[in-house]
Amino acid sequence: MLRFIFLVLFIEGCVGLYQSNGNVVELTPSNFDKLVLKSDEVWVVEFFAPWCGHCQNLVPEYTAAANALRGVVKVGAVNVDTYKDLGSRYDVRGFPTIKIFGANKSKPEDYNGGRTARDIAEAGLKAARLKVKNMLDGGRSSGGSSDVSKQVDDKYVVELTDSNFNRLVIDSDDMWLVEFYAPWCGHCKNLAPHWAKAATELKGKVKLGALDATVHQVMSQKYGIQGFPTIKLFARNAKDTPENYDGGRTASDIVNWALDKLAENVPPPEVVEVVDEKSFLNACENKPLCVISVLPHLLDCQSKCRNDYLELLKTMGEKFKKKMWGWVWLEAGCQSDLESALDIGGFGYPAMAVVNPKKMKYSILRGAFSKDGIYEFLRDLSFGKGNTAPVKQGKWPSFNTCTPWDGMDAEEPVIDDIDLSDVDLDEKDEL
Repeated sequence: MLRFIFLVLFIEGCVGLYQSNGNVVELTPSNFDKLVLKSDEVWVVEFFAPWCGHCQNLVPEYTAAANALRGVVKVGAVNVDTYKDLGSRYDVRGFPTIKIFGANKSKPEDYNGGRTARDIAEAGLKAARLKVKNMLDGGRSSGGSSDVSKQVDDKYVVELTDSNFNRLVIDSDDMWLVEFYAPWCGHCKNLAPHWAKAATELKGKVKLGALDATVHQVMSQKYGIQGFPTIKLFARNAKDTPENYDGGRTASDIVNWALDKLAENVPPPEVVEVVDEKSFLNACENKPLCVISVLPHLLDCQSKCRNDYLELLKTMGEKFKKKMWGWVWLEAGCQSDLESALDIGGFGYPAMAVVNPKKMKYSILRGAFSKDGIYEFLRDLSFGKGNTAPVKQGKWPSFNTCTPWDGMDAEEPVIDDIDLSDVDLDEKDEL
């Protein structure tokens, strides 16, 4: 009997999901137009079904967002199971669907961000700020999503099919994010400009593709696609077991998520010897930062000594591999112009400088060239700390062509003995 009563109470509590005296307003066909469309307030509205597990999980976060936005942005919820016409009116095809009624009430914005209270609240505040801006600009309406305000070129989104999927994705060494979509899917249409922008920003790092799952059903069935859009990550070493994408639906969300995954899967960086301009630019030019080490001349630090330094640099590269920095080394005196441009080597060798190739600024390691000294130096730089200076003349200097190190010790120079037996050192002759 008690179990029956508990079940009844549970079902009754789930029908509405939200408390009637809370800050989430129950919206119905009788009050929707008056409260939402004809009011001056910005509204965040969730369309839900009480039986939906994701909707039930969202309740505490959505409630917290409503509490935080109280007095600033209105928050409401529509039970589409009861009010199907309201759901159809706004093309609701899945649950929960959240829409933001902001500057243009006739074209509510689909919310595709995270499912936390902070994410939802920030989206509401963003819509409120946009409305204020529009009013200050003369009441002009934005007419839609404010996340991507202009057309984005989608040339970097690769069109995938059943026939090219294995060749382009599975058999490649690249990391891929693949969107499985349906042409009729509203969420897919909203995602499209963000997907294109993310593809542009991730160019050269992670490839983005899109597959029409309604046409190319072999691949969609193979990977168990049941809803749209579904995004999967095909990592370099895990192509057979793709990972489900669980990030937000904005371009920045996609880029950040992809870069995090790229960093997790990236191998330790190679510490490249700089023997000419090409070797330097290939290793440094497109990196956020480049770590440049100048090691002592081989005559001053033979192979074991040099290999110890290189092993130290490899260890540091492993620790900071997620930063995607470039790592190079050169022998003292090989690239004297580069040393001069970075003011490196003034305190002897080994020495280190870290350069931002885009800003052409650098920072010098002032502490010990040791595990702890280098780690603290690089850690501070990763947090934006440390003193910087501009690269002299604001560009890379000229590079010499040096012989790559063969891994062997240097041969000591041979000094010929001088026979002084025939030299007359008589002081009288000197006078």
